[in-house]
This record gives sequence, C-alpha cells and structure tokens, in this order.
Amino acid sequence: MSTQFDRVVADAMKLPVRDRVRLAQQLVSTIDSEAEKNVEELWFAEAERRLEELHSGKVEGIDADEAFRGVREDLTR
Repeated sequence: MSTQFDRVVADAMKLPVRDRVRLAQQLVSTIDSEAEKNVEELWFAEAERRLEELHSGKVEGIDADEAFRGVREDLTR
C-alpha cells in the first residue's frame, strides 16, 4: 500500500510542468524560511554564549580597531 507521501508525489507528477515548478518553489521557500529561523536562533545563542564568556572573564575582548587591523592584514597576505 502506498503512503500518503507517495500519493502526493504521484499526483504532483501529473501536474503540468509549470505547476510542478510552482509547487517545488513553494516547498523550497518553506524550507528556506525554517532554516533562516533556525540560523537566527543559533546566532542569538552564540552571541549570548560569547557575552557570558566576556562577563565571566573566561575570555578577554579586544579593541575593534585592533580586530579590523588584524583582519585587513590577514586579507592582504
């Protein structure tokens, strides 16, 4: 017996190409928005972790000018 997924795929394959493209775009867009949400949540968690490390003294911050100077030097090598 076929699964609901198999039935949906079979029905989708009967659609004209233009409609299949639209369906694929819509499905991908839902994945993209979920991925973006997850990435945003991960970045917030990382920012909070780093801030806690600064506050606890586990790491020491550096001046922004020094950081940018170091990056420029690394990029010109």
